[in-house]
Amino acid sequence: MQLHHQKHHQTYITNYNKALEQLHDAITKGDSPTVAKLQSAIKFNGGGHINHSVFWKNLLYSQGAALQGSGWVWLGVDKELKRLVIEKKTTSNQSRLHVIAIYFSAGSFAIKGSNLVPLLGIDVWEHAYYLQYKNVKPDYLKNIWKVMNWKYAGEVYEKECP
Repeated sequence: MQLHHQKHHQTYITNYNKALEQLHDAITKGDSPTVAKLQSAIKFNGGGHINHSVFWKNLLYSQGAALQGSGWVWLGVDKELKRLVIEKKTTSNQSRLHVIAIYFSAGSFAIKGSNLVPLLGIDVWEHAYYLQYKNVKPDYLKNIWKVMNWKYAGEVYEKECP
């Protein structure tokens, strides 16, 4: 996890800050094509930073096994409905939880978006587990629960749904 935090997450921060500087310069110069071009870098790196920031708060120390490929698995709360939300799809390219999620209600799933607050996020991109678990993602997911910061998740839940 130290390598994950100090190298991988730091790269998102560095690239996000660089893109913001370039955006400021492009806006100052009135360079609309560059402003438009930088939007994807800002979204990707900013999302990577935000997702990882939640991920680190989820850990005390430093259903995803069936997930195909890479992404994030989220447990969130819908503030309006005051219900827990489990993201059944991965969020690709560092998209954040509020973009789309599926919540369980009365025995069925429905799509909801704008009122979601992440409580726990599990990074299931290979960089999160490969050095320790190789290609055995289920072992990583089994062990990640041992270091989840449930106190943090409870505090966020209580703040959002008093």
